[in-house]
Amino acid sequence: MNIAVQRKATMFRLSVDLLDRLKEMAQRDHRSLNNFVECALLRIAYDQPNDDTIAAIEEARSGKLRHTPAIDLSSPEAMLKSMGV
Repeated sequence: MNIAVQRKATMFRLSVDLLDRLKEMAQRDHRSLNNFVECALLRIAYDQPNDDTIAAIEEARSGKLRHTPAIDLSSPEAMLKSMGV
């Protein structure tokens, strides 16, 4: 299945430092600058967290988790015990 995506040329003014940084990041990913920026903008425009993630973010921001005991990561058994499992 070959679905063509329509594209339109657009011009943006970006700071030289930001443009250089984006070029470096694209090069590290072995991608064109255009592809790198388009993918970043698609993530920003369309990636929306689901309801569970939104609830977890709100809970973390509320400060409720600050008084939760730390999870013991010294062994799998200790971790499960500290989680109440």
